[in-house]
Amino acid sequence: MKWLVLLGLVAFSECIVKIPLRRVKTMRNTVSGKNILNNILKEHVYRLSQISFRGSNLTTHPLRNIRDLIYVGNITIGTPPQEFQVVFDTGSSDLWVSSDFCTSRACSTHIRFRHLQSSTFRLTNKTFRITYGSGRMKGVVAYDTVRIGDLVSTDQPFGLSVEEYGFEGRAYYDGVLGLNYPNISFSGAIPIFDNLKNQGAISEPVFAFYLSKDEQEGSVVMFGGVDHRYYEGELNWVPLIEADDWIIHMDRISMKRKIIACSGSCEAIVDTGTSAIEGPRRLVNKIHKLIGARPRHSKYYISCSAVNTLPSIIFTINGINYPVPGRAYVLKDSRGRCYSMFQENKVSSSTETWILGDVFLRVYFSVFDRGNDRIGLARAV
Repeated sequence: MKWLVLLGLVAFSECIVKIPLRRVKTMRNTVSGKNILNNILKEHVYRLSQISFRGSNLTTHPLRNIRDLIYVGNITIGTPPQEFQVVFDTGSSDLWVSSDFCTSRACSTHIRFRHLQSSTFRLTNKTFRITYGSGRMKGVVAYDTVRIGDLVSTDQPFGLSVEEYGFEGRAYYDGVLGLNYPNISFSGAIPIFDNLKNQGAISEPVFAFYLSKDEQEGSVVMFGGVDHRYYEGELNWVPLIEADDWIIHMDRISMKRKIIACSGSCEAIVDTGTSAIEGPRRLVNKIHKLIGARPRHSKYYISCSAVNTLPSIIFTINGINYPVPGRAYVLKDSRGRCYSMFQENKVSSSTETWILGDVFLRVYFSVFDRGNDRIGLARAV
């Protein structure tokens, strides 16, 4: 989920716990500089192959795939624990859930945190507001014990919604767990990943996502390391533009050996909280014209019989090509009609900006390395 602000699997060793996710429908300037930086990173980082298999505390949490639109996982808050389904979102930094303080209609469709039932709850008088592409909320900051599988963050600051708008039709999740850098937190709270890192609950400052395809089970988010069985080949590392957001340089977007967008490079936000691949309206419309998609209401539809013949759209990042085939960027609606998952983004920026959401991340396993301010990508199994 990117802001409109100008903006389970079984553990494979005794020290690995997996947290399943559920899926719901809903850079540098020179080539030589890139090569030198990549070589330095390879030489001086911890070895991810050792993280997975040699005794580190890798926690893998299952995610539920809901209709190929979004992925949600369970967390608990409070003492005794109250369970919630949340979106694990690299596009934001705040953790919040619906609460019994909220009287908005949207809150009635969600599980709400009952603060009087938790003996470890502590409320503050600090309020905050967040606007997403899909809705907005107002909340109040509180503290309590939060658990993600076996990971426990005590006295964790989080938000309790007092108002929610635009989330009425999204009963499949109760809140958002932000995994971006602390500086973009709207509540000013320390993100849960940073707290877990500071408290020594995770061995290495990395987390990774495997998002299943075709509404299948098996999606996971993993903390503290990487399980190499979820991808093929080697991880390709891409440095962040700045060490404060999951944004990278993208070289170009092409189809049939012709550049169709991002000519002369652009920026890409790697966002697990966004379902689609999003870009500037003019360029998204160009892609729709090239693949023969026609507008109807809010979507662009294409003949289902043509899906297997659609060309791959290639995203070139740090000199590596990442093809996304037609069957990956087309979904079916509730009536069985096929539509494009390229959408206009709402991010206001002076530079051409794309959001690589779940459509891209189903094809490519992703590693978010806070320790070295970079993202790793490899073809998912």
